[in-house]
Amino acid sequence: MFGKKKRLNIQLDYAIRLDTRIQDMAFTVIDTETTGFAIGAKDGLIEIGAVHIEQLEVTDSTFQTFVNPARSIPHHITNLTSIEQVHIDYAPSSLEAIGQLFEFMGTCQSVSWIGHHISFDQLVLKKELARANYTYKEPLSFDTMDLIRYLYPTSDQLDLDEYARLFGTKRFQRHRALGDALSTAHLFVELVKRLEKKNITTISDLMRIKNGSVNKAIFI
Repeated sequence: MFGKKKRLNIQLDYAIRLDTRIQDMAFTVIDTETTGFAIGAKDGLIEIGAVHIEQLEVTDSTFQTFVNPARSIPHHITNLTSIEQVHIDYAPSSLEAIGQLFEFMGTCQSVSWIGHHISFDQLVLKKELARANYTYKEPLSFDTMDLIRYLYPTSDQLDLDEYARLFGTKRFQRHRALGDALSTAHLFVELVKRLEKKNITTISDLMRIKNGSVNKAIFI
C-alpha cells in the first residue's frame, strides 16, 4: 500500500536547449474535464483532449477520449459539458487514458505542454496517476494566462472564449476537452506571434515570462 510508485514507461522529459526558437518547437495543447474541482478527494477525470502544434501551426493531429471516473457525473457537470453517464460508463480508466495521451505526445514528438490554467490539468493528471500508484516526470509546460498577463497586464481575468474574442482567434466548443484545447492552441499561436514582435523568440524567453522575470509589455 505504501510502496514506491511505479513510473509510466513514456518518455516525456526530453532535453531542450533554452536557445531553441519557439517556432521550431513541437507543443501539445491539453485540456481536461472533471466531475468537479475536488480533484484530491471525490472528483475525477471524465475527458481528455489534446492538439498538436508544429512550427507555430495548429495541426489536424488531435486526441480525445472519455474517461471513466468510477463515479456518477453530477447533473450540473452534464449541463455544463454535455458529457453524460453513457459516455463514460465503458470508457477507459484514467490510467489507460493518460497513457494514451502520453503515447499521442510521443507520436507527435512533442516536448512541451500548453494549457489555459494548465496547473489544474497537471494536478488532475497527477492525482489520477497517484490513485493508480503511478507517477511521471512532467514535461516543460507553459500557460497561456502567463503570456496574456505579460502582453495585457491591466486586463481582468476573462473566460477562454472571451480571450479568443479579444485576440481574434478561433473558438470551439466550450467546456469540452478537445474544443477547449483547440481554442487554447489557436490563442497560443496568436500570443506567440505578438510576443515575437517584442523580441520574445526563444524557449528561454518563455521561461522568463513563466517565472515572472520579464518586464511587462504594453498590449498592442
